[in-house]
Amino acid sequence: PSKTAIGLDMGISKLLTTSNGQYIKPKNSFKANQVKLAKLQRRLSRKVLFSQNWKKQNRKIQKLHSHIANIRHDYLHKITTRISKSHAMIACEDLKVANMSKSASGTVENKGRQVKAKSGLNRSILDQGWGMMVNMLEYKQQWRGGLLIKVNPRYTSQTCSECQHIAKENRQTQSKFECVKCDHKANADINAAKNILSAGHAVLSAEGGCSKGRPLKQKTSDLREKVA
Repeated sequence: PSKTAIGLDMGISKLLTTSNGQYIKPKNSFKANQVKLAKLQRRLSRKVLFSQNWKKQNRKIQKLHSHIANIRHDYLHKITTRISKSHAMIACEDLKVANMSKSASGTVENKGRQVKAKSGLNRSILDQGWGMMVNMLEYKQQWRGGLLIKVNPRYTSQTCSECQHIAKENRQTQSKFECVKCDHKANADINAAKNILSAGHAVLSAEGGCSKGRPLKQKTSDLREKVA
């Protein structure tokens, strides 16, 4: 049985970045089949609605959608199983995926801003399957007597993991982190993952199992005292 703890930072270009410096690439099954899916949908639009040819073409589209979902599901199962088997405690951000992937189109009177860019970001978020991945980690940790802690994602990317100084200037670029106070330099995603792990330990040690402003964690197991 494992006795280690790990923090996970979820992202677009890298599905997961761990607090011990490892990266896991995304599968992007929808993106890989997007051109093929668009071609099938164009052919469907030229068919007579609800005709036999339309139904036949529609079945092809549904089959491809199932194929895309199965690839994503299988990939996330393999990743979450490996992580769950390796660590007694896993800390991740409590992300509201439904809110993050909302449309930016706005209304007729008030048009949304950067609609095309937001649409692409939404597709990427949903293609990653963040919500599904966290759910898998949660029940697999319960099966194995481990622990999954969801922490408040606020400031995890702007906080220095060394001196805990918070400033938006710390995040130089998407990948570069440099603390303006202590000059600590690190990869931004690894730094965030370390902050997530620290926040997980804080939630775990808080009396009653949760701290103010943070989501409730699941019940601890007998492994709680052994977590490193």
